[in-house]
Order: sequence, then structure tokens, then C-alpha cells
Amino acid sequence: TITPKRAITADSGNREVALHCKSVIEIDKLTKIFKNRRKIRRFPWQPSPAKPAADFVAVDQLSLQIKAGERVAFIGPNGAGKSTTIKMLCGILHPSSGDATVAGYRPWQNRAALSYEIGTVFGQRSQLWQHLSPLHSYELLSHIYNIDRSDYEAQLVNLSQLFDIEALIHQPVLKLSLGERMKCELVASLLHKPKVLFLDEPTIGLDINAKVVVRQLIRNLSSNLGTTVFLTSHDTADIEQVCNRVIVIDHGKLIQDSSLDELRRQYIDKKILRIVANLDNNAIQLPEGAQLTSQENHHYEVSFNPQIISTGRLIEWLLQQIDIQDLEIKDPPMEEIIGAIYGD
Repeated sequence: TITPKRAITADSGNREVALHCKSVIEIDKLTKIFKNRRKIRRFPWQPSPAKPAADFVAVDQLSLQIKAGERVAFIGPNGAGKSTTIKMLCGILHPSSGDATVAGYRPWQNRAALSYEIGTVFGQRSQLWQHLSPLHSYELLSHIYNIDRSDYEAQLVNLSQLFDIEALIHQPVLKLSLGERMKCELVASLLHKPKVLFLDEPTIGLDINAKVVVRQLIRNLSSNLGTTVFLTSHDTADIEQVCNRVIVIDHGKLIQDSSLDELRRQYIDKKILRIVANLDNNAIQLPEGAQLTSQENHHYEVSFNPQIISTGRLIEWLLQQIDIQDLEIKDPPMEEIIGAIYGD
């Protein structure tokens, strides 16, 4: 579908094409250290420079593997090393030590070839020309990526239908809402059929409805096309609704790598039972392991530890005291899990 990418590398000796690679992303003891430079006194009247600070270790011996088609949340507090890692995986930064391959390429040695295998969407940066329509930008990108004309047209039709932007691609980008622009940004990053999609805060600034749409589109994209999604976000709903795996780093070190369900089980030992009753009971009694967290207008919310009391036993207990009209069992919000990981 795309003209051969391997031929555009400047130095074929640097090629790290792993034809039998089990993972689309492989990282082995990846490290990035930023050197602090001592300031030079240019004039005699300037004070002598202070003792230089120690070198800053942004990423520290990071190792992990990501399989094709996975939807991975890469999270951590500010300054944890997320952006630095992504820049190395995209070939923008060279590591101080360690190794990595993305789609079989060593990014910092094969950045041009790798660009054909990855897509990037940054919530605060646009790859669309603001005064042109998205269609004009797509046409230009099709030439940049050397996409065969028939393949480009077929891919554009497919993505336009998937993202529901048929009515948007002829309007100037400046006239689009933020949610509409983000959908067009996603299409732009996918025209060349990348194996890996890097998303950095893809829903930042969007309203609630637009966030729901974008998350659903990303999830469907991965399921339908097998695209690997590597997402960083401070919005816990992005993590919860898009990803099936969570990688947590702090101070450049890997501190957690597990499925979303496993993360919940490991850090949160409670569930939430929400009940709608016919009448209020202000004297409701609960067994050990359960606690009433809110009660208002026939609505109850009970937090309970399933290791102490089972869901069925708790419901039986409540049925003896109130007439339950409806109920819902939920896991605790992602904010609590992230807070538990960070030790807040």
C-alpha cells in the first residue's frame, strides 16, 4: 500500500528490522540523562556561577514490551519521564544508554523509516494547516507518505466513515470545533496505516460529549484495524475507557505494569453498591466490611470490601431493611486507584 519504506534510510547498516519480533515495541534498559552545564561568567562584575546541579535522570533503566493491538496507558506524575520516553520512541531524542525498537526499527537511527510505521496525535499541537480544509492537508500528507492514490482514496473513505467527518473535511480547520478538529487530527495520523499510534492528551480541552466520542473512536480503531495505541493522559477516564493495560512510571522508573482489572484488584479492596429504594430508611444498619457513604432521595451508596462480605450477602442484608427498586455495582473511580499508586 505504501512505497517501500526501508529504502529511505540513510544508512542501511543501522537498520534494526526485526522480522520475527514478537512485540511491536520493545524497550530494554532505556535510559536518558540530561547533563547540566555550568554557566560561564562572561563579565568580571558578574557573580561566580554556583556549583552546577547534578545531572538529571529523566528515564532510568526502563524495560517493557508491548504487543501489536494492545491499548496501553503510559502514566505517571509530572516529571516522571513520560514525554522523554515517547520522544525516544519516536526518534526525536537519543538515549544515553539502553535500546529500543518500534515496529522493528531503532527509532533514533531510523527516524525517517519509522515515520511510516507510527502516527502521533498531540492534544495541544495540530498537524493540520489551519487555513486549509482537512482534505487539503490529507492530500499533502498522502504525497509526504508516498501513499498509492487508490490506497489513499480507499483509506480516506474508510476513515471518514469511521470517524463521521464526511461533512467536515471540506471546511477550513479554523471553523471546526475542538472536538471536530480532534477527529480530523486522528484521521490525518492514520492515513498511512501506522502500526503504532502515540496519543498525548488526546482529549484535553474537549467537552464531555466530544471526549466520549473520541474515546470510542480510538477503542474501535484498535479493535477493527489492530492498531497499537500508546496513550498518555492526566484524564483518568481516558485510561478507563480506552486502555486495557496500564504502565506507571515515576522518576523515570517502572513501578507498575498490569491490566486495568489487575490494577483495581491490587490497589483498591472495595466495590461500590448504588441502590434506589421505594422509601428512605434513616436507620439503616450495615454489616462489617460495608459502609454507607451517601443517602439522598431514596438513593443509597454503599462502599464494601468483597473480601469481608460478598455482594450477594450484602444485598440480602439490605433487602431485610429496604425495598430495593434498582441497584448497580461499580468499581471505584480511577482517581482512587491512581492516588493509591502515587501514595496520595
